[in-house]
Amino acid sequence: MTTLSKLSTLAKERILILDGAMGTMIQERQFSEEDYRGEQFANWHCDVKGNNDLLVLTQPEAIKAIHAAYFAAGADIIETNTFNATTIAMADYDMQDIAKDINIAAARIAKEVALEYSTPEKPRFVAGVLGPTNRTASISPDVNDPGARNVTFDELVAAYEEATEALIFGGVDIIMLETIFDTLNAKAAAYAVESVFEKLDKRLPVMVSGTITDASGRTLSGQTTAAFYHSLRHLQPFSFGLNCALGPDLLRQYVDELSSISESFVSAHPNAGLPNEFGEYDLEADEMAEHIKEWANSGLVNVVGGCCGSTPEHIAAFAKVTAGIKPRQLPDIDVKMRLSGLEPFVH
Repeated sequence: MTTLSKLSTLAKERILILDGAMGTMIQERQFSEEDYRGEQFANWHCDVKGNNDLLVLTQPEAIKAIHAAYFAAGADIIETNTFNATTIAMADYDMQDIAKDINIAAARIAKEVALEYSTPEKPRFVAGVLGPTNRTASISPDVNDPGARNVTFDELVAAYEEATEALIFGGVDIIMLETIFDTLNAKAAAYAVESVFEKLDKRLPVMVSGTITDASGRTLSGQTTAAFYHSLRHLQPFSFGLNCALGPDLLRQYVDELSSISESFVSAHPNAGLPNEFGEYDLEADEMAEHIKEWANSGLVNVVGGCCGSTPEHIAAFAKVTAGIKPRQLPDIDVKMRLSGLEPFVH
């Protein structure tokens, strides 16, 4: 049975649990500049504190412990610590040349922990994360020059191809495009992923998760939830979802909208509320879990987890409140497409 078949079977039987925030857990450890550098980068020519992805090389035991904590809390899927591990984002630290090494190491660490926790009754999976990068293909960085761009589509594709191939080499089970704020960036990532699949003659399930930036109900590049979905619908991913930016209360209406149109499984991993004046997140596990439980009872989701501010305590609470609740049912695609006047995909 393929990984996609396993995941699809499980997602039809119960709500799957995704992990929570990696950055939040790293911040709790209060690593110093020296901790970030480790021995390998002790003499690096610029500061690297804040480069959380680098920790898979310099503090691998800490990253391993975070993954283990989420699995122990009940997560079915954990995400690799590779949110910024592209040549584009790593250029901020002049570390673009080690982006590949970071992706491989992150995948191997996560997979090692997954194998430790996996059982026949509860298999565990690793999602290799492709973050949005810190550049946008759709929005000018110069208010005086609307046509200006600081990255091209081809540059994004090259960066994502390297990261994808490295994640697969490291052993991930899933490729996740997450925190998408610019759909053109995501299209570059999708093109890169598909190119790598063809090159390696190997396909993995793909998860796609966008970000509704604020109460406007749109992504940073201006798309509504429905527009975002239809822009990437052709990928036929394992799941479509939303994450980050908003807490569960504000995100619910957009998850509902996505759930009503998605032909794929639906995922959601909201923030633990909105950040306070100190940039911290205050929504406690039990309170957040009540929102997640309502989503589950309303039949909106197949995969739930947490983003900024969430911890293993949150994930344990989500696993508890969703246990026994039937997951969102996939629509009858043929009927739905005929009613809408569209042709259904051939699976």
